[in-house]
Amino acid sequence: MTNPAKAHISVPNSSSPYDGNILTQKLGPIRSREEILRALIDLPPTPKQVRDIPRHERVHHLMLIRDLHLPAATEGDLASTIDLLIRPCYRYRDPARPDVWSQISGEHQYFPKRSGQPAAGAAVEGPPGAGKTEAIIRILCTYPQIVHHESFPKMAGPHTQVVWLSVDVPASGRAQDLAATLMRSWDKATRQDRFSAALVKERRDGMKMLEEWRQVAISHFLGILHLDEVQNFFKLSTLEARKKRKSKTTGIELSIVEDQCLKWILNLMNTWAIPLLVSGTPDGIAALTQRLSNLQRFASAGYHRFDPFESATCDAFRKVLLPRIAKYQYLAHPIAVTDELAKLIFKETAGVYRLIIALWISAQRVALDRPRSDELTLADFEVAAKTYMAPLRPAVQALLSKDPERMAKYEDLLPRDGNFWASFWDRVSK
Repeated sequence: MTNPAKAHISVPNSSSPYDGNILTQKLGPIRSREEILRALIDLPPTPKQVRDIPRHERVHHLMLIRDLHLPAATEGDLASTIDLLIRPCYRYRDPARPDVWSQISGEHQYFPKRSGQPAAGAAVEGPPGAGKTEAIIRILCTYPQIVHHESFPKMAGPHTQVVWLSVDVPASGRAQDLAATLMRSWDKATRQDRFSAALVKERRDGMKMLEEWRQVAISHFLGILHLDEVQNFFKLSTLEARKKRKSKTTGIELSIVEDQCLKWILNLMNTWAIPLLVSGTPDGIAALTQRLSNLQRFASAGYHRFDPFESATCDAFRKVLLPRIAKYQYLAHPIAVTDELAKLIFKETAGVYRLIIALWISAQRVALDRPRSDELTLADFEVAAKTYMAPLRPAVQALLSKDPERMAKYEDLLPRDGNFWASFWDRVSK
């Protein structure tokens, strides 16, 4: 006898379980791991005829290295996880099925209740600068963000499908600010002013705004929501309380800013079946998943960790990344890739990817500032670390020490504020 709860879910007998579903038609084919990794590689053009480029222009060419992307094995796993969040969710939300529209409208359903999509979520953690956000955005960009359908099931005329949306949790961690961020990002992605009226109100009800956004997201079949910087949902305990804690190796103590934000997010997954990808620093992910019920939901589809390179001699750094970035030198006499160079870069960056790129650019800035020399040297890296990257040195030293007490504090030392990096890149590119 057929189970009535599952009779509505159609799985065609073909090479794809999503055939006939309008929501998956523009997502592209299901890719193998090798195809995914190839699609994520980004190699900017390497320098040519450096001597012919005026010195003050070379550093602007050098900034192309910021586009360099060599996906790690973890990134391939994450790409597969994201695909397994988006496509299966659309199988349960096929607009050709009447129960889907009943759920969207909130109408009573008079047919047997389907089993529904299980809450689907994934978590990505890593220290600042390890490349987790960059990896997520690059993977999401392999899908169209907006799909315009000229015709759509159960609707007269065209309809817009939003496949993915990525936002940073605001620094306040409050519902009204999260709602405003989601609304602005939605309007920017769709190039519409759907939420302009809600955003201009002087008095804002955060939960009502979140529900208004949720209703729009559901009706436009949002495939996945990415919330970055989830540590902003929490706040540090007071300095006095931290001093009194029993163990100094337990890390930073966090408390939730507004409980209603997390309740709304869980409801988004459980009731409205929108897959959620969360990312943040280790303390933020730990705080988010400290309860078993939350852990099961947020990591139901996968948990992925991005770490700095483990040593100056590990293959990923010494044999893959360093030889590749060494191709981007804008001095007439480039520096050779040696073990000594690898050790120096690791010492000054602790293997954090973003710091490695920042140091590589800064060292060449130092070299180009010397009027009587056109050579990149080890000393240039040392000077760059002590000047352009001076604010980051305490955090780097804490990471290198592997001292639990010192490492527990390093996320305060690495600037979370995007304004720091904006000003940093502005300085080195001039």
